[in-house]
Amino acid sequence: MWFFILKRSGVMLLTALCLTFVVFFLTNLYPNLEKLAKTQGNQRMSDAQVEQWLDDRGYTQPLLVRYGEWLGVVPSFRFTKEDGKTIGRCIKPAMDPVLAPNFCGVLQGDFGFSSVFKDNVSTIVGKRLGLTGWLMLFVMIVMVPMALIIGVLAGMREGSKLDRSLSTFSITTTATPEYVSGVLFIVIFASSAVGLKWFKGSSASAMTDITFANFTLPVMTMAFYGMGYIARMTRASMAEVMTAQYIRTARLKGVSFPNIVMKHALRNALIAPFTVIMLQFPWLLTGVVIVETLFNYKGFGWVLVQAASNNDIELLLSCSVVAVFVVLITQLISDIGYVFLNPRIRMS
Repeated sequence: MWFFILKRSGVMLLTALCLTFVVFFLTNLYPNLEKLAKTQGNQRMSDAQVEQWLDDRGYTQPLLVRYGEWLGVVPSFRFTKEDGKTIGRCIKPAMDPVLAPNFCGVLQGDFGFSSVFKDNVSTIVGKRLGLTGWLMLFVMIVMVPMALIIGVLAGMREGSKLDRSLSTFSITTTATPEYVSGVLFIVIFASSAVGLKWFKGSSASAMTDITFANFTLPVMTMAFYGMGYIARMTRASMAEVMTAQYIRTARLKGVSFPNIVMKHALRNALIAPFTVIMLQFPWLLTGVVIVETLFNYKGFGWVLVQAASNNDIELLLSCSVVAVFVVLITQLISDIGYVFLNPRIRMS
């Protein structure tokens, strides 16, 4: 088992380096750097002035050197202006350049400085990620049990009216985009004109105080869209298990149908959906973009939109690192959990 975890961790590290390098390359293309220079300097800067601005801040260095600087394995670039002021990645505002460290990258816990929010990227991402974490937690609490119940009920009696009805509902939820279901929920449950006015259409107040009124609609929107896929996978797994030989043997021995489902079929049927459930965490982290924008909930997705639209390179890179980390960690947990749940894989 430990060799398996060590091997997976090595693959994860290599994958993380490759993915972050691709994101670093795309975010540091010259048009993005030119836009950054004009945003931080002057919109009327000439091409020569843009080139000089980028050169003074180390953006014209080789790509691998800048990537190593961002990671924290290459010394940070420094430049002394004509007025004697020294600037560089490791030199923060109001910091003595002499006291500034030479290495200040991701490995040192320094994710850079946001050019839009004028604050440390780690502070911004940490705060917004915490807000999104609460949203993801409530979505999982609502989505997973409902999806498993629907999938198990549909798979118990394959081809029955209940199966067809629940399968149709699952397909409908998966086929309905979040921006459609979100708008419908707002119109039905929050609109003052034709709605029931049970909940608030905006979840901005939930950032400081989560209540049933301001947090239900975004949770419903995400849970409604995600439960269909888990339910379909659970239904397929349950239907396959119910046709196994040991289930038929249990029926012939006179075991009651509820006992067959709960004691014999359910555990084996949940092996495949476990992997799907773990994969919902990366989807929730990146899928909150639409929901957070729609309900004005300024979490991780909202920050990701702001970073992309305002060309905040450091913030955009940090968001990509968080997304990559969550994807790899959830895949590792999924693989380990699958080994424990499936004795055949554990023995092999």
